Amino acid sequence: MQSLYGAIANYKLNYMEENKSKGLGDTIAKITEATGIKKVVNIVSEAVDKDCGCEKRQSTLNRLFPYNNK
Repeated sequence: MQSLYGAIANYKLNYMEENKSKGLGDTIAKITEATGIKKVVNIVSEAVDKDCGCEKRQSTLNRLFPYNNK
């Protein structure tokens, strides 16, 4: 039977592998979410009834500045 620490280590490894940034857009998205900027942007974008364009910007930045993940 696997120890608790082993299970936690495997979970972290799988989580990190699944959430690895593909490019600059993913990194910026993670930073804006962690700092609360994304939440403010969502509130303002709902108030003005206009899409913020975050997903399109994220995709474009990932395409222009990809990371060489192996």
